[in-house]
Amino acid sequence: MNELSLHILDIVQNSLKANAKLIEITINENSKDDSYTIIISDNGHGMDEKTLTQVSDPFYTTRTTRKVGMGTSLFKMAAELCDGTFHIQSTVGVGTKVTASFVKSHVNRAPLGAIEDTITILMLNDCDVDVVYKHIIDKKEYIFDTREVRQVLDGIPFTDYDVIAWVKNNIKDGINTITEEEQK
Repeated sequence: MNELSLHILDIVQNSLKANAKLIEITINENSKDDSYTIIISDNGHGMDEKTLTQVSDPFYTTRTTRKVGMGTSLFKMAAELCDGTFHIQSTVGVGTKVTASFVKSHVNRAPLGAIEDTITILMLNDCDVDVVYKHIIDKKEYIFDTREVRQVLDGIPFTDYDVIAWVKNNIKDGINTITEEEQK
């Protein structure tokens, strides 16, 4: 995968399969520490110790349609190729937290890519799941929370074209705003 947003989408698909009702995605870029951290947490059914030890193995999957599960192992490899780390914490009945850290300036760190498309896909994939996306660049932050959007929409579905367009533009504009503020 050549964009970090695709890794995020793959991990979050696992959250959806774990019946998560709240998924939180945090990206923290820190210029001073030269770090780029992605944290994905959910309140799904979690994993037992045995599954947790196997989940990064590309030849382990819970799917019945194929015998490999590359998503987690590829995300781990992407982080480690950038002198970063990868860690998964999970508790049965509580949820799972995936943390991938990268050296921000590393030549092999993939770009974030179209995170607005990733968030939109998640919203359309399962309208009963809430997504909180937080992007921090040094000390500036942007937050997108489907719970707040749902309240404002007052019954208008996420599948409405105007809602989809607004969500994508809001996320792109929010990230651009904090990026521009940090460049001043």
